[in-house]
Amino acid sequence: MKKGLRQIAAGAVGMMIAMGLLTGCGGGGKADTSKTLRVTMALSEEEWAVMKKSVIPNFEKDNGVKVEAIQVEASDVVKKLEAMNGAGKMEIDLIAQDVNNLSTLVYNGLVEDLSEYTSLIPAESIGKLAQAGEFDGKTYFMPYRPNAEINYYNENKFREYGLTAPTTWEELYETAKILKEKEGIGRVALKIKMSGDIIEAAEFIRSAGGDPLVLNDEGSIQAFTYLQKLWPELSENTIKASFSSTNGFLAKDEVYYAPNWPYGANIIVKDGGKTEIKAYAGFSGPNGFVKTLGGEMLGIPVGSPNKELAVKFIQYLESKEVQEILMRDNGWASFRDDAYAEAEEWQKPYFEATQAALAAAEPLPNVPYWSEVQQAINDALKETLVEGKDVKITLDKYAAQIEAAKNKSK
Repeated sequence: MKKGLRQIAAGAVGMMIAMGLLTGCGGGGKADTSKTLRVTMALSEEEWAVMKKSVIPNFEKDNGVKVEAIQVEASDVVKKLEAMNGAGKMEIDLIAQDVNNLSTLVYNGLVEDLSEYTSLIPAESIGKLAQAGEFDGKTYFMPYRPNAEINYYNENKFREYGLTAPTTWEELYETAKILKEKEGIGRVALKIKMSGDIIEAAEFIRSAGGDPLVLNDEGSIQAFTYLQKLWPELSENTIKASFSSTNGFLAKDEVYYAPNWPYGANIIVKDGGKTEIKAYAGFSGPNGFVKTLGGEMLGIPVGSPNKELAVKFIQYLESKEVQEILMRDNGWASFRDDAYAEAEEWQKPYFEATQAALAAAEPLPNVPYWSEVQQAINDALKETLVEGKDVKITLDKYAAQIEAAKNKSK
């Protein structure tokens, strides 16, 4: 679904919630809350089609219930839950939320403590996804749909210039430099938009041993100094790179190397036929290999009228059978290491890269002042990379802003 349509859908849902007219997927009428499980997710039309055809019906049949699936964008979840909570009428039983947008839900008291159910998390979980749902020693979210960027490259172009996929910062710099020299423009793109999420910036900081919450430590200084050196060799598309635009850059040969989410392989390779676009887990920094954990976790809103049924649906979505369906038909990575055998042959190299990335992936810090941290890092990136300001002086300034935000949040 295009972004505009998804926003319209989310807005329509908001109006229905405000009017108390939530209806089921299959038709109108007021649902029987004792037999209806209301679930919110943010999916494309194609992803919903798989859910409604291959996933939800089996749960409904086995449990004698109706699953009411509702499109709600991640950015709208908090305000919808706050409105329902304030009205004393919770009409949502289960939410799927971005792993890096969990803290507000927890610190605002909007989701249930699920610590008593942690034994239900499958032992086959990869990496640290389960830990991402933990706050102050308690579990509020369960694993469901993990994500970590993998690094795509154009094998034909790399072969033409005698290049191999870079495994270190220095090799990444040399790759970007050579491609720009040969082509006259930058052909390596990162996602450094200087607004919104800072997934890749955080990876550079952490892989140098730095802490995004400190920012002016030795590792952070090393990361920003390196990025300042790399910046002139990068594609101009770096400042407008998103998931969808990066797929386009790779598919149209505008860039020959870029990190992006695993689902991009479905779009570029399966649908677009660009079999020369390969992928691997990525490169290491001076302090090792680091990836940022993305994806979605499952949580239960405080006041859910069907908490136990919601727990059963979480178990169902975490099952090997369902994870295999979502991996095969939606192109999603699975948090279970025993699900990948069912991948189609063409998918296997991309999922192997994804598994390696997930094994090292760490969630962004779960702190109530994270939005201020993101803004500080984005501003620091703009000043050091675009304006060429001194790294140490700039990071000292924004480190002070982060410390002030931290103190204010206490």
